[in-house]
Amino acid sequence: QVQLVESGGGLVQPGGSLRLSCAASRSKLSFNYMAWYRQAPGKQRELVAGITSVGGTTYADPVKGRFTISRDNAKNTVYLQMNSLKPEDTAVYYCYATLIGGYWGQGTQVTVSS
Repeated sequence: QVQLVESGGGLVQPGGSLRLSCAASRSKLSFNYMAWYRQAPGKQRELVAGITSVGGTTYADPVKGRFTISRDNAKNTVYLQMNSLKPEDTAVYYCYATLIGGYWGQGTQVTVSS
């Protein structure tokens, strides 16, 4: 059973930065597509950024120019560098990856507050 484990969340002041990581365990196969989603209280889960196996990327409009998604296929790990964080970025961030099926991580809390 593939497991995705996120890390790097926390509390940060507006304008600050965080780097999220998501590592896959129990899988020696490279994922086809990896992405970060987020869910704020009372809102639906939404796509933040995605990256294909060959490095093609997509970003949600609210994070363009501030967030960068990247991946290390050898480590089966995906990253999300978040800069210029805003209070509206506060959410639980989830890692998502596809192989034969789709897999979700357990989520990591990101709170942007002064």
